[in-house]
Amino acid sequence: MTVADANLDEHTDRGPLGRDELAGVVARDIRPGWYVNLGIGQPTLVANHLAPDSGVTLHTENGMLGMGPLASGDAVDLDLLNAGKEPVTELPGAAYFHHADSFAMMRGGHLDLCVLGAFQVSATGDLANWHTGDPDAVPAVGGAMDLAVGARQVFVMMSLFTKAGTAKLVPSCSYPLTALRCVDRVYTDVATFEITARAVVVRETWGLSYDELCTRVEVPLVRGYP
Repeated sequence: MTVADANLDEHTDRGPLGRDELAGVVARDIRPGWYVNLGIGQPTLVANHLAPDSGVTLHTENGMLGMGPLASGDAVDLDLLNAGKEPVTELPGAAYFHHADSFAMMRGGHLDLCVLGAFQVSATGDLANWHTGDPDAVPAVGGAMDLAVGARQVFVMMSLFTKAGTAKLVPSCSYPLTALRCVDRVYTDVATFEITARAVVVRETWGLSYDELCTRVEVPLVRGYP
């Protein structure tokens, strides 16, 4: 590992991160006492990296508070699923309720954080994660719009580049928007970004240096905190 300065860690000796490694990085930044919703897809893996005594309470939009890690083997109970229809475990004190009450929690500002996947994130924090605009694609709204505007903070978890090598962190989104100016951080397989009112800040890199990253992303980047 090389450290560029006190505010930017460049891990040029390893990376890109796998999905599970990235989930661990996201989990590391979730604070005790937070109520958190994990979106469908990659974000659900974050639950596996939160210890039962972490002080983090996981919420699912289909009506559960106190969700534990994903279930496997004998722990699988098909009546106990997250919003992505994956079997999960429950922690002591878990509660269940109607999904309308769950959405009231989301819309009422009762969640400290949601972690969502994305097709694109803009330099100003706009989020596009429900439709690519392709006429053959199946739209998937779910609760993303409610979470994006209802949670106090929004973290996005995604790969930085498409299969064609195009960055998903863009000056402005070309896909249909989920919400405007809602994203606070973007966690990707090669870098973590903080989206502030003044700049897009690179906090950490894996497998790429800051200078290499700047050549591959069209958005102007700032090293460390300005």
